[in-house]
Amino acid sequence: MKKIYLFFVLILAGASTGYCQFFFPVEVEAEWTPTTVVMPPSPLKYQVLFIGQTNKVQTTRTYGNAPGEALAKQWHDFIGFTPDDDSEDLGWVTVNHEMVSANDSIGDGGGMTVFKVRRDPATDTLIIVDQTLADGRSGKFFNIDFVNTVGETGMNCGGISSIVDGRIWTAEEWFRSSNESITPGVRNQSEWTISTDIPGDFAGASIPKYQNFNWMVEVDPREAKAIRKQYNWGRQGFEGAIIMPDNKTVYTAEDNTPGLWCKFVADTPGDFTKGKTYVYKHDATGSDGPWVELNNKSLDVMLNIREEALKVGATMFNRLEWPATDGERIFVTETGRDNLGNRFKNGAAKGGVLDYHWVEPVKARHPHMATKTDDQILDFVMAGFFNDYYGRVLEFDPATGIMSTFLEGGPHLEESPEVGSYPDKHLSNPDGLNIMKVNGQSFMVIQEDLNGLSKGRIPAGYSRPVCEMYLLDMKIQNPTVSDLVRISTTPMGAEITGAQPTPDGKTLMVNSQHPDGNLPFPYNNSLTYAITGWDAAISAISNSQGKSVEVDGFKVWPNPVSRELKFNEVVDVAIYDLTGKRLKVSRNIEMIDVSDLVPGTYLLKTYNARTNKSNSSKVIIESAN
Repeated sequence: MKKIYLFFVLILAGASTGYCQFFFPVEVEAEWTPTTVVMPPSPLKYQVLFIGQTNKVQTTRTYGNAPGEALAKQWHDFIGFTPDDDSEDLGWVTVNHEMVSANDSIGDGGGMTVFKVRRDPATDTLIIVDQTLADGRSGKFFNIDFVNTVGETGMNCGGISSIVDGRIWTAEEWFRSSNESITPGVRNQSEWTISTDIPGDFAGASIPKYQNFNWMVEVDPREAKAIRKQYNWGRQGFEGAIIMPDNKTVYTAEDNTPGLWCKFVADTPGDFTKGKTYVYKHDATGSDGPWVELNNKSLDVMLNIREEALKVGATMFNRLEWPATDGERIFVTETGRDNLGNRFKNGAAKGGVLDYHWVEPVKARHPHMATKTDDQILDFVMAGFFNDYYGRVLEFDPATGIMSTFLEGGPHLEESPEVGSYPDKHLSNPDGLNIMKVNGQSFMVIQEDLNGLSKGRIPAGYSRPVCEMYLLDMKIQNPTVSDLVRISTTPMGAEITGAQPTPDGKTLMVNSQHPDGNLPFPYNNSLTYAITGWDAAISAISNSQGKSVEVDGFKVWPNPVSRELKFNEVVDVAIYDLTGKRLKVSRNIEMIDVSDLVPGTYLLKTYNARTNKSNSSKVIIESAN
């Protein structure tokens, strides 16, 4: 396995040459009993910004109790960032609290904290700014008021940090099915009467209290209060969503099996109260492409959007979590689930379907399925025979409507190796996702949240989850796990989540959520930490960029290609489009002409009869003109 390093550059002034560069690798090594946050060494700087149950938040009048302050809630998850363009401050940081608990001052259910930061010119690190809000609250940390605005929230997990203007939404994840399911964290279970400016039959309608949970909720970080629940986006077990650069299109991801991939398209940029809601159906043939519109003015439809979506044949996914975009491409984690059981089968009974991104993971894990047709493989998944231990990062192309695998988790191991023989690079259950831009270069930031410990997700002999954060250079074509660069690890038991860069590309903020309570302070609490210095530090990532792709000695070049694709071995070759349709087949060749194919991304499969080895990779075909 090739060694991938993150390189940092120090620039030293010279009398005659101006500067010279010194490179040294500082990739974080894997640790399996970490008691603190594991960080890369200098020149990056590390600081703890916000600690649950330690820092105090300023509260509003809640449940008749006077304004004051209270210890912040725990289980930090999503981090949002809202730039301040009117002062020297960088902007507002919002942190979700996924833990559900009753609190007379903060409010029942989940929660959210906001604070403002500026950059210290002397150290380049972050300073938390004192503020006074319009409601009279003063201090550093503020509880976002949900109680007096939209009713309580629950399970504040992922959310939206708009790349357009920094608007923030929080996602209410863990799906609730009864009033009993919201106890004991929510005490008042009276019916909720909806008050909203969203058109439809929402305003004035009374619903059971639990049905006022599991929406996307917009908040105002500047004044630390909620604005509205997005009743027109549907009630789901949301994990995250993204707003595209047009400031009209919103893609939402549901953490469920089956989970939905949906979009909302606003009538007017920036006004998300009016527009159309769609569910993704990859095989749809209507005028809307792979999308089916749902009636988002109907409270009944929006309360039961999953059932309505399956009725019209929605594409089903296995726990979609955080979407991210580089402005054009869209990525979303499909975090996996050890035992699919009848979940897809039950969804199919209601009309749901599966698409073809499942084909390659099944073949990789189950060699006996390699000779099966794609439809037979989907049936295999539908029947619950595929245990999705590792998950993956998917790529969605808005232009074609095709969802494909961008980065498969792994490596696939039936038994967990001892630590001495454990693979250096591994990716299990990707959850949090973001794109960080540094000096004009884009990096994907991937965070783990382990679903289990078996099948090689941690070495043999270790009993507590350890989650890691990775960096991926987005210039790499057809990335694999070996291209990942480990940049941080959270303490034992903690999920690593919420990675959010500041717009200047200098700082990456991250959450350590629900660590082992026996660890030393402050690492026994959920906390938000910052890694600063990326702009000065990142020089390059050694990777497989360039004109070839090489896996286990088998080489394909050039990639991208316009005319002739070459191989360093004599192989049988098949080329597929991203829907799984086979376009070309050739045998016993070392080169294939692809100039007759339409420019785009294709799947290449090769087989060497002499070595009995097969390989799969993505190939980008460019115009020959």
